Amino acid sequence: MHNRNATALACLNARWLASWRLRREGVSLFSLLLIALAASLTPAANARGGNQELAQTLMHIRAQDQRMQDIGWKLVSQNATFCAETLPAIGLQLVDVAGYRKPAQIRQAMGMSGNFAIYTIAAGSPASRSALPIMAEISAINEQTLADLPAKSHSDWERLARVHGAVDQSLKADGVVELSLPDGRIDTIAGADICSSKFELGGKNKRAIADGSRVILGRNFPGFAYPDDELAAAIAHELAHNILSHKAWLDTNGRKRKNVRRTEREADRLMPWLLANAGYDPSAAMRFMQRWGPKHGGGLLRKRTHDGWDERVDYIAAEIAQIKALLTAGQTADWSAHFRRDVIQD
Repeated sequence: MHNRNATALACLNARWLASWRLRREGVSLFSLLLIALAASLTPAANARGGNQELAQTLMHIRAQDQRMQDIGWKLVSQNATFCAETLPAIGLQLVDVAGYRKPAQIRQAMGMSGNFAIYTIAAGSPASRSALPIMAEISAINEQTLADLPAKSHSDWERLARVHGAVDQSLKADGVVELSLPDGRIDTIAGADICSSKFELGGKNKRAIADGSRVILGRNFPGFAYPDDELAAAIAHELAHNILSHKAWLDTNGRKRKNVRRTEREADRLMPWLLANAGYDPSAAMRFMQRWGPKHGGGLLRKRTHDGWDERVDYIAAEIAQIKALLTAGQTADWSAHFRRDVIQD
């Protein structure tokens, strides 16, 4: 879920395009973009104290990712009751230095002695209630010693994908996963049901994408400069695409502009419902659009895959009025019962 240093970014687009094919095979961007980060290190950077520079870059990227995971966890956990498809999760991501071109250098920059460590723990998740700290090194998962897993000499992003897959499978099969630390301590963490979507920090771009199972934000996505509730609104919009199965619907019905516009409008309308259940002010969806729209909505030159930003605000406002009426009446923002679908119900 992470990309490379600010130097030598020429290979990013090729890696990003290749990653779409890999995601169809169930491979996360997490390791791919960490490889890209390590691959960007140059001898000149190393001569200037590259490890310190790299450590700072990694800290910045991890902080962005942590913010995204914290917001994402609120959205998918607090809306799970209303989602048709859920999955068990613990809100934890790992890092594997074998995924980098220069593992020893990355290990030193991260202050690690082994290969695997905890990279992010989503606030409020089951992992956050354990005693595991950020960057704690992990030696085994369900008694499988991680050091025994085969790996290439460097840039082996597949190993981390397999480890994350093992965690997911353990949660699906047993409801728990067992994590062992090098000091012999063992933490057994039970999963919690969340809406069936994960969150990833993508390349050095400004995009926000939903691919059916993941929400992916580029590192330069403008929403990272917004307050948390407005960034949450942006994430909720992409999450809505996944929850409402828009990708599958477009695959079946075609990506004509009118079809894309219908899915975008529906995602806009679900935003405030998702925010309300996650503890955010649903009006943040309007504030996000009012801040985002004038700069990024395209004005008269926009493609007709989206309504005008002012129209989008109106659609969102209508949903907020319905949400407030429900809450005032002592009910919940149950969008599974009260949200009117425009897509799929043809």
